[in-house]
Amino acid sequence: MIRRNCSPMTEANHSQHRYRALYRIRRFEETVLEKFPTGVFFGTTHTYLGQEANAVGVLECLQQGDIVFSNHRCHGHFLAYGGDARALFAELMGRATGVCAGKGGSQHLQWKNFYSNGVQGGIAPVAVGMALAEKFKGSPAVTVVFLGDGTLGEGVLYEALNLASLWRAPLLFVLENNRIAQTTPLELALAGAIAARFQAFGIPCTELDTSDVEPINAAAQELLGRVRSGDGPQALLLHTQRFGPHSKGDDTRTPQEIENLKRQRDPLPIQAARLTPEWIAQIQAEVDAEISAAFQQALADPFPTAEAL
Repeated sequence: MIRRNCSPMTEANHSQHRYRALYRIRRFEETVLEKFPTGVFFGTTHTYLGQEANAVGVLECLQQGDIVFSNHRCHGHFLAYGGDARALFAELMGRATGVCAGKGGSQHLQWKNFYSNGVQGGIAPVAVGMALAEKFKGSPAVTVVFLGDGTLGEGVLYEALNLASLWRAPLLFVLENNRIAQTTPLELALAGAIAARFQAFGIPCTELDTSDVEPINAAAQELLGRVRSGDGPQALLLHTQRFGPHSKGDDTRTPQEIENLKRQRDPLPIQAARLTPEWIAQIQAEVDAEISAAFQQALADPFPTAEAL
């Protein structure tokens, strides 16, 4: 969530705030997967389960006016940006109260300075163009673009990297490598090192392999500081794991493999270890109530009129 002239947080406040943000994304996405078979949502969906620390850690660093581009797996980014859970549920349901009045669905969102698109790699050149527009206007705003490892197979990404570096766009590339593109493991689809792809264009790349929101936040703060200082584009490579299927049910991994990932890589218990049991219980109860109410409110919201459509 964007921090605007907030009073300084204590370490305990930070831990609580981040756990709430992580848990809020988790409960939203679990609700989506639970309710999808009932027919209340339209189209498809791509949940962010397991990757919550990336969105929370990076987007907490935003300042007023900064721009965010997301992809098909956008719910976690939208919620971490500060988006409303009811409006997101309503968008997935095609309701008039949705983020885009029910017209964008799960993958195509626009709210304030947040944009998402389901076209693989398509957001990269748009993000570069938006960053350059802010630079040419003399604006202090920077742009953050979230990419997946599957995007590394798209030629348009490398065109975007070339121009971003050449024109020193104020842009942070965040590549979330969840190691499996739909159902294809990374080792069957990718040759060479991911970081080297950015470095080939003169873009420095910081690489982390963690589900802990704290070091992710620290790295994002440092890199965005460089971008704001005029050092040109930077890259943050986050090796992560998704716990859910690619979309609703297309997962070729065994249940045991997924359970092992949850035991080893779940960002929630990592952050919970910094809190007292009382705080964990309170946050979970409050978020559970929020997400439940948001879903029920969206379910009761009207569909767009024929004229609006």
